Amino acid sequence: METLDNTSRRSFMKLAATAGGGLFLGFNWTNSSALPVVVSTKQVAAGSVNFNSYLSIGTDNFITIISPNPEIGQGIKTAFPMVVAEELDADWKLVKTVQGNLDPGAFERQVTGGSGAVPHSWDRLRKAGATARYLLVEAAANRWKVPASECTTSDGKVYHKASGKSLSYGELAEEASKLTAPKEVKLKDEKDYKLIGHSVRNVDNHNIATGKPLFGLDFYREGMLFSIIQRPKAFGMKLKSVDSAAAKAMPGIVDVVTFDNSVAVVGKSTWQVKKAREALKIEYEKEADLESTSDHNRIFQDLLDNGKATVRRKNGDVEAAFKNAAKIVKAEYQCPFLPHSPLEPMNFFAHVREDGVELIGPTQTPDRARGEVAKLTGFPQEKVTVEITRQGGGFGRRLAADYVMEAAKVSKLVKAPVKVIWTREDDMTGGTYRPAVRYRFEAALDKDGQMIGYKLRGVGMNAGNTTREDNFPSGSVDNLLIDSVDHKSPITTGPWRAPITNFLAYAEQSFLDEVAEAAGKDPIQFRLELLEKAKKAPAGDVKYDVDRMIAVIKLAAEKSNWGKKKGVSQGFSVYFSHRSYVAQVGEVIVEKGKPALKNVIVAVDCGIVINKSGSLQQVRGGVVDGLGHAMYGNLTFKNGVPDQSNFNGFRLIRMNEIPEVDVHFVNNGISPTGLGEPALPPTGGAVANAFYKATKQRLRNQPFMEDAAFKSIS
Repeated sequence: METLDNTSRRSFMKLAATAGGGLFLGFNWTNSSALPVVVSTKQVAAGSVNFNSYLSIGTDNFITIISPNPEIGQGIKTAFPMVVAEELDADWKLVKTVQGNLDPGAFERQVTGGSGAVPHSWDRLRKAGATARYLLVEAAANRWKVPASECTTSDGKVYHKASGKSLSYGELAEEASKLTAPKEVKLKDEKDYKLIGHSVRNVDNHNIATGKPLFGLDFYREGMLFSIIQRPKAFGMKLKSVDSAAAKAMPGIVDVVTFDNSVAVVGKSTWQVKKAREALKIEYEKEADLESTSDHNRIFQDLLDNGKATVRRKNGDVEAAFKNAAKIVKAEYQCPFLPHSPLEPMNFFAHVREDGVELIGPTQTPDRARGEVAKLTGFPQEKVTVEITRQGGGFGRRLAADYVMEAAKVSKLVKAPVKVIWTREDDMTGGTYRPAVRYRFEAALDKDGQMIGYKLRGVGMNAGNTTREDNFPSGSVDNLLIDSVDHKSPITTGPWRAPITNFLAYAEQSFLDEVAEAAGKDPIQFRLELLEKAKKAPAGDVKYDVDRMIAVIKLAAEKSNWGKKKGVSQGFSVYFSHRSYVAQVGEVIVEKGKPALKNVIVAVDCGIVINKSGSLQQVRGGVVDGLGHAMYGNLTFKNGVPDQSNFNGFRLIRMNEIPEVDVHFVNNGISPTGLGEPALPPTGGAVANAFYKATKQRLRNQPFMEDAAFKSIS
């Protein structure tokens, strides 16, 4: 597949129109029921058509689609055109994609986050492709003077079997553009898919492998300046004074400016500004408590015991259930702060001019970037443009716009185009971490081993609600109390891949295994019994699909040959997040007296799988991400300063530590649901439960390698 990059929508349309015309199809991204509309090439060239996105079929047989959502490695730039091409019966080799820039008037939800892009656009994309196919068939039938019902399509051509005639889409594009789009179009049945469900290479693979400029760090414009910023090294400190004389005197340095609590060095190259930053003489003063990890441990314990909690969900008479219980199970689980550590550190280009602002770079939320910069500069939002580059990871970090604002502030102060670049140390110590959390669980069992009561309290550091109160096992326990307490810390936090569930799933699923053991039941059977209760006699609202969860559990049990492998200790976990259901079985083998994780079997219900290879990569990547951070990831603090500032101190999973990951998808034919995040949350629990089965040591603290129980077995 050929890919077009860094091309504006208007420029692309004018270019395509003047290159020979064809069929242009505008379709509405904001309304799944809105029908595509035929747009003449003259209209497109004139720029007078106000549709939200465009599918074009040129007389050269190439099909081009603008993809509006930011590409962050989740494969959306490949998946979107695959859906259109499937309904269009296109020849995939003749499909091009263009990254759309921010255009709130044309697109809705130009966001990468929450695993929601494909669910949001599925019907819109299908209707666009199907409508184009309808028009092309009508054009061919008119030319051949045969009923359209006698015509078929395949690989970018229309066929009339009875006469043996065929025409390419390019040959029919002009005629099709003069026809009226129908109000209703027939969409393909899943059984007829030729492209969806198969493996397709990412459209950017060639450009990535050959080093083409795709990412924000690649962006360069003649005459732009570079900036590296010094922020307070401790959370809770603020800028008091700065002596920049030595830095300003260094080669290539244009200016040193201050804003908020930051000092920006601006110059002609990244190396020059990096070296000049080291010459700054800065004094800070305290404005809040300088917290250490030891402080957090004390705060956690105090808030679990005495914190004023916000009740998130309560069903039944919890106090009576625990008072009358035959057995009570209690446990606490803790997860640390984590940096995002994307391969591409934060960076952004900004040019604040007298007539508006130009922004270029990697952002998961381009509209947020535009809105915040508009407030900063005083320009109306339509005077702020955002060009979206491909992103070298983000995992939620690029949902924030702080680094975009920095670029705009520096550009405004020095009155020049500026690209702000964070070093790896800036990135790891600059905040917006996954919040640290501690959970306390309690379960009440009756004499028959039925769970009749359940309590969960979550305490987080700037985490807000650390629970997902309507997720399983809610709805399956008659007496339930879920509440949370939040500590306001000067350490900044934000969404991290699969927010909240990335650590909650591990804690919940590990604790459910503890309860199952206390009840004398198999862990999978214990969960299935709870789900049957939620199905037949629900306790309050059930806001997850019980049947989908049961199906994914049974598939994981089947594929892992649960409980039947000799010499293999298996641990189970299942979780619902981002509209999808994932069950996992971790398998541990004891070698020379030491437990070793060898395999993770994964069952996934994400609805229809669009790109099989991309989907497999998302699931396997999520498992490796979840495993690596559960095993090794830890960010600690001393007097407000992170102890880890680069990968020499922050432990990541290594290649030889990655187990086999065996993935199976549920084929239920429902519309696609999320996939970028749901495979990560269950991993920690499956692995912890497998290690327990092998060693009888519960791993209640992440990272596992620093848990006393893990040290005793490794």
